[in-house]
Amino acid sequence: MVTTDTKQLKSDAYAVVADIGGTNARFCRIHLETFELDRIQVFQCADYPTLTDVMSAYSSAQDVALEHVAIAIACPVESDEINMTNHHWQFSIRGVRKSMGLKTFIVLNDFAAAAMSIVTLKPSELKQIGGGKIKPKAPKAVLGAGTGLGVGHLITMPDGRVMPLPGEGGHVDWAPTNEKEWIIHRFIHNRFGRVSAERVLSGPGLETVYLALADYHGRNVVPLSAAKIGQRALSGIDTLALETVNQFFASLGSFAGNLALNLNTYGGVYIAGGVVPKLLNLMATSNFRARFEHKGRFCQVAEAIPCFVITAEHAGLRGVAQYLKQTLQHSE
Repeated sequence: MVTTDTKQLKSDAYAVVADIGGTNARFCRIHLETFELDRIQVFQCADYPTLTDVMSAYSSAQDVALEHVAIAIACPVESDEINMTNHHWQFSIRGVRKSMGLKTFIVLNDFAAAAMSIVTLKPSELKQIGGGKIKPKAPKAVLGAGTGLGVGHLITMPDGRVMPLPGEGGHVDWAPTNEKEWIIHRFIHNRFGRVSAERVLSGPGLETVYLALADYHGRNVVPLSAAKIGQRALSGIDTLALETVNQFFASLGSFAGNLALNLNTYGGVYIAGGVVPKLLNLMATSNFRARFEHKGRFCQVAEAIPCFVITAEHAGLRGVAQYLKQTLQHSE
C-alpha cells in the first residue's frame, strides 16, 4: 500500500475512491465527515486506454473535482510502478498524482480493500455457509473470483485497529484431489502450462473448466462465457454447465479451507467477487462446505470456521473508504 500526506486531506470535505478490477472500474465520492458513499458510477475498463482517462470520465460525468483520490486496484502494490494483472493499464503513482494535479493519491491492493470492507458489513449483507460463530478479534480471510482470483487477510492489532494483509494467493498451484480433477489439470496444463488456482477459480476459469469437462466426456461444445454457463446451470437446461459450476464450488471449498488453515481464521472466511453471489442458489447443494472441511487431522478446526458470502453492493468501495477513514483517524 502506498499513501501520501494526509494533512491537506483532513481540511477538505470530500474525496473520491475507486475499486478497479480487470473488468470494471467503480468510482464514488465520499464525505470525509460521515464516510458515506454517493455519486457511484461503474465503467468498463476496456472502454478506456488508461487509468487517467477513466478518472477524468468520472470527474466529468459526476461534476466532481479530483483532488483527493484513493483507489484499490487488482494487482500487487509494492512500488511506484503499477501493472495490472488481468488488464493492460500500467502507471506511475507519482506520475498520475502529478499529471492529474492531485493533492492526495492513495493506492492499495484490491483485496486489501476487500479485507477492510469486512468491518463495514451488516449481518444482512452476509450469507453464512456452514461453520460456527466468529471470534471477533481472530484473523479473517477474504477471497473472490471474478476476472481473476483475489485473496487477502485481515488481522486486529492490539490497539483495536485492523490491518489488511494483501497477497497473491490466487496464483498458488491448483491441487487436484481426484481423478476427474487430474484430467482437468492436464487439460489446463496443455493450454497454459502452469495451472494456478486462478485458472480454475475465476470467470475465465469457469469457461476453461466447461471445456475441460466437455473433453472429459468426449463432447464437442461451443465455448460459453462464464455468465452463460452460470445462467444455464441455474436454469437446469445444461447438465454440463451444472457439472462445471459444481466443480467450481468443490474446488473453491478446498481452496477456502486451505486459507482457513493458513492463519486459523476463526474470524471467518469471506467470499467476495462477481461469480459466487450470482450462483448462490447452487452453492448450498454443492460440495463446497464438505471440501472446505475435508482437512484430515485438522477437519475439526475447519468445521468450526464459518464461511460467509458477501452480498453487499460495492463492498470494495466501502473497503477503500474504511482504509482512508482509519488512515485519517490514526494520523490525528
